[in-house]
Amino acid sequence: MKENKLVEMWNRIEILGNNVQQIIQELQNLKDLSIGTMQLVKNFPDYENAVNKLKEDLKEQTEKANKEKKNVEQQLDKG
Repeated sequence: MKENKLVEMWNRIEILGNNVQQIIQELQNLKDLSIGTMQLVKNFPDYENAVNKLKEDLKEQTEKANKEKKNVEQQLDKG
């Protein structure tokens, strides 16, 4: 391989490495932001009530999805 081709490849690798480092830094910033936001939300009034409602809603959705899945399986078994 020619030297200029190797230099070009090296430069591209350096650029990619810098891009990856930038992405890692941005992910760390997002993590810090999300943790801070979560800590703030936990201090809101009615936080516990909202979490409990979300849990109940998720449970209902899961049960509904399971019933629909069973209905589909039963229809497949019949057909």
